[in-house]
Amino acid sequence: MTEGTDTVVDQPTPPPAPPRRGLTRRTWTLVISLAVVLGLGLLGGFARVPYVALGPGPTYDTLSQVNGADVVHIDRQQTFPTGGTLTMTTVSLTDDVSLFGALGLWVSGRYALAPREEFFRPGESEQEVRDQNVKAFQDSQTSAEVAALRYLQYPMKVVAAEVTKGSAADNVIQPNDRLLAVNGKEVTQYEDVRTALEGTKPGDQVDITFQRESARQTARVTLGKQDDRQNGFLGVLPVDRADVDFDIKISLSDVGGPSAGLLFALSIVDKLTPGELNGGKSVAGTGEIDDRGNVGRIGGINFKMVAAYEAGARTFLVPAGNCDEAKQHAPEGMQLVKVEKLADAVSSLEAINAGRGFPTC
Repeated sequence: MTEGTDTVVDQPTPPPAPPRRGLTRRTWTLVISLAVVLGLGLLGGFARVPYVALGPGPTYDTLSQVNGADVVHIDRQQTFPTGGTLTMTTVSLTDDVSLFGALGLWVSGRYALAPREEFFRPGESEQEVRDQNVKAFQDSQTSAEVAALRYLQYPMKVVAAEVTKGSAADNVIQPNDRLLAVNGKEVTQYEDVRTALEGTKPGDQVDITFQRESARQTARVTLGKQDDRQNGFLGVLPVDRADVDFDIKISLSDVGGPSAGLLFALSIVDKLTPGELNGGKSVAGTGEIDDRGNVGRIGGINFKMVAAYEAGARTFLVPAGNCDEAKQHAPEGMQLVKVEKLADAVSSLEAINAGRGFPTC
C-alpha cells in the first residue's frame, strides 16, 4: 500500500426490502365504513321500535255482502230494498315495526306513529288485545241492534246479561233470563233494577220475578254486600234487549273495536223502513253507539275520512266529539255531518236527500 494514498473498501450491496404486506390505511377506512353501514342497515332493518303505525284501514259497505254473506241480515221480518252505500271505516294498526320501516311509513305522509304502550299495556299479549277488540266489536253489534229497534219503536225487555258468582242471584237467575219484577216493582228498562233496590240493605230479602223461556217464576233471595255500597247487592247485570220475534245477524270478521256501531244501526233502520236512507248515494261514517242511540267519540277520525274518500264517499257522519279534529283533516270536498244520536244521523240524511239544512262540524 502506497503511503498517503486514500483507499475505499467496497461493501456488499444489501438486498432490497421485502414489500409491505397487509391493508393500507385507505383500505382499512373503507372496510370499517362498510362494516358500520352494514351494521346500521341490520340494526335499522331488524331492530324493533316501541311504536305502532296507524293509517287508513279497509272499508265495508254495511248494506252489501262480504265473502258471500250479508253484513247485516234480518231473518223472519219484512225488509225493504236499499241503494247506495253506508260504509263503515276502520284504522289499520301495524305493530312490530322496524326502525327503517317506521321511518318509511312516517315519510309517506299516509301513516302516523304512536307509542305502542297506548295500545298494548305492559305485560299484555297481542292475543289479549285482539280478544278485547273482538268483544268490543260484538258488543257494538248488540248495542246497534237495540238502538235501531228502539228508534223504530219496537218493544223492549230487560234480561240478565251476567250473574255474579256467589251473589244473591247466583243459582237463581241465569244469563238471558228476562227480569219482570224486583222487590215488588215492575222492570221495563234496566235502570228499574237499580231503582227497585234503593233503600235496601245487605241481609234484606226481596222477591225476583223472571221468565226463563216460556216459564214465569218468582224466587226470594237474600241481598248481599259489595264494596262500600249501602244498598243490598243482587248480583245481576241487567241490559235492555229488543222484544221481537225476528233475528238480526251481523257477519263481519277480522274487525275489532266498537266504532262501527252507528253504521250498523243505520243499516238496520234502512232495511226495516221503506225508501233509501242515503238517497242512493255513497255515505260513510263512524261512531260508537250505546243501546239508547247515543253516539260516542272514536279514535283515528282523520284516517277513516281518508279511507272513506278513497272508497268514493263524499258525505261522512262524524260523532260530535270528533268534529273539531275532523274539520282540520277532512279531505277537500268531504261533507261532514255532525251526529250526537242515531236519530240525528237519520234526520240529517233525510234532510240531505230533501235539500234541507243539517248539523255540520
